[in-house]
Amino acid sequence: MRLTAIGTSGSFPGPASAASCYLVEHAEAGRTWRIVLDLGSGALGPLQTVCAVGEIDAVVLSHLHPDHCLDITGLYVARSYNPARPAGSAIPRIPVWAPAGAAERLSAAYHTEAGRSPVASEYHATDLGSVFDFHELGSRAAFSIGPLAFTAHLVDHPVEAYALRIGAPDGAVLAYSGDSDECAELTAAAAGAALFLCEAAFEEDRDTVRGIHLTGRRAGRTARAAGAQALVLTHVPPWTRAQTVAAEAAAEFSGPIEIAAPAAAWDL
Repeated sequence: MRLTAIGTSGSFPGPASAASCYLVEHAEAGRTWRIVLDLGSGALGPLQTVCAVGEIDAVVLSHLHPDHCLDITGLYVARSYNPARPAGSAIPRIPVWAPAGAAERLSAAYHTEAGRSPVASEYHATDLGSVFDFHELGSRAAFSIGPLAFTAHLVDHPVEAYALRIGAPDGAVLAYSGDSDECAELTAAAAGAALFLCEAAFEEDRDTVRGIHLTGRRAGRTARAAGAQALVLTHVPPWTRAQTVAAEAAAEFSGPIEIAAPAAAWDL
């Protein structure tokens, strides 16, 4: 299983990175499965440097904040209107796993009424379901995409949000926090993971609100409690100092620690 960081900026795209997006690849039985974890603001562009839109097998959205899901509207356009597709040919629908209401919310983000358009007769409703097959995530919901086994864990965030545990046939486990504060379900998602991709949007002392994001210290403490083998910190907003949260994490977790950057990749 291979993980590639596409967008690593927290809350909104930064000057050096799109918002949250990661590509998971796994080769099995003569083909490679490609699964996108989150598709946040600005991420569809750099995603195409490592994966063509027609190669995506599935998308999993941890939650429905724009910095984690909004570029799925661009993926809808890319899959719907590509002139290279033979006229009249069916558009293959790809599964999208997401919290409840994703189809309606994302369709509303793309759809606009005709209003005063002089060519209103060309107006038509938008149904993202013509391209995507939406599936609802739930607490401890288990599902498979190709040979990879997923489990969703409902975590502490102001909206319905899930950490993801991804297991490969060889036993390797990748855990992804999505957006979460320290909580038991996040620790469960990361238990024994070979790599724990974990947000660290907050700095200790500066950011004291709870139930939204992790500091580096809380990320490191979660990694230690989970028995994760390696910690990769991500979702670092432009106003958070990456080296500060890395130092905070190192005070709690003795294993390898990295800061995720676009195009970085890890083999599990």
